[in-house]
Amino acid sequence: MNSSPDNIMTHNINISDAKKPFLSVVVPLYNEEETITDTLPAIHKQCSALDVSDFEIVAIDDGSSDATLDILHNLCKYHNQIRIIAFNRNFGKEAAIHAGLVYAKGDAVIVMDGDGQHPEQLLPKMIKHWEEGAKVVVACKAVRGQESIISKFSAFAFYWLFKNLTKLDIENISDFMLLDRVVVDHYCQLPERRRFFRGMIIWMGFTTAKIYFEVPPRVSGNSSWSKVALFKLGSTAISSFTSSPLHLISILAVVYFACTLIFGGIALFDKLSGRAVTGFTTVIILILMTGTFIMFGLGQLGLYIERMYEELKNRPPYFINTSKSTIDFNQDLK
Repeated sequence: MNSSPDNIMTHNINISDAKKPFLSVVVPLYNEEETITDTLPAIHKQCSALDVSDFEIVAIDDGSSDATLDILHNLCKYHNQIRIIAFNRNFGKEAAIHAGLVYAKGDAVIVMDGDGQHPEQLLPKMIKHWEEGAKVVVACKAVRGQESIISKFSAFAFYWLFKNLTKLDIENISDFMLLDRVVVDHYCQLPERRRFFRGMIIWMGFTTAKIYFEVPPRVSGNSSWSKVALFKLGSTAISSFTSSPLHLISILAVVYFACTLIFGGIALFDKLSGRAVTGFTTVIILILMTGTFIMFGLGQLGLYIERMYEELKNRPPYFINTSKSTIDFNQDLK
């Protein structure tokens, strides 16, 4: 008989024991030279005030093209709890989170951004929910912050589509999460190369607590997420959890068949009534409709073929520059 995820044996601490937990904070970074001199010391200060045995900040440099990595090494001189993972190039935030979780050693692991938009003041509240039994503590956006109308509409459309197609509700859920050790271990064992962190954690179904926060403005600089990158992330998210878009081809086939009956009926009626019918307009409309549906259907198939192609290549999701990292990989790898 299968057991629920919460009943799986784990080496996680017993809260009733006197032993205090070890905390890991995973911070993916890409071109954040203007922010990390403020945000990482603030995270370090907050962690120092927590009731934990010790902590680490696992900072993942996702192939930054600015001075982010140099600043990280400089911060290590003053904060020995900061451990650096440096990628060879930019592999994306999902790969950075994955690497951070693989090498994090904590009984509880918190994932948060390094741009100051994930308030470190929430860490005590997250720890409290975890000590009360939650395996996952999710920080949800009560207010999304300063966004354009287009960005707000795009977010609404994505969440609506994701919920209705996958039956998973991730609306306003951020990547700012606390994960129990057992959740981290199971996440790292999942075989996907292209990941959607938020969706995969919710899909796993562990006991989850939610806290809400208002998104503060960035400490400085601008977001590195472009509209194209966000669209690709949304496409990956939906195709990772449902095959529903493939069924649109069948729906369009039904619609096309209905249109064919209507136009065919009109043409037949005109023929039987003795009207002169050239058929030019009807043929053109049918050709355009057919071409549109075929192209849309092929596009949906292409989306899933692309995912199959990426998975079958079985390439590692990232490469680490060990000469610029401060982690002992042989010792830390689980």
